[in-house]
This record gives sequence, C-alpha cells and structure tokens, in this order.
Amino acid sequence: MRINVDRERCVGAGQCVLAAADIFDQSHEDGLVELLLAEPPESLRSEAKEAELICPARAIELRP
Repeated sequence: MRINVDRERCVGAGQCVLAAADIFDQSHEDGLVELLLAEPPESLRSEAKEAELICPARAIELRP
C-alpha cells in the first residue's frame, strides 16, 4: 500500500493524526498534513484507511 497526500487540499483538521499518528503528523508551521510513512506496514493498514475515510478535505489517497 502507498499513501499520497495533497497538501493543497488539506484544511488542517488533524483527523488523520487522530486516526493514524504513526503515519501522519501536522506541520508546526502551517498545520497541514505531513506524511511520515508513505508505505506503511500491513499492520497499520486499518488506521490508514480510517484516516482516508474521515479526512474532511479528501486529501488522503491510498493505493494498493
């Protein structure tokens, strides 16, 4: 699985960090998403999917 984030779409809601803190963080400068693991292990798949689903800006995309 590969994760892509679109910082242009991100609104800084932080839902991704709440759902998957091992994968996402928020920039201290602008509050937008920072991707920590572009290719997370299988054990974090459900957290990554949850973050994708709850992102209000649809700034997260998971690919197989």
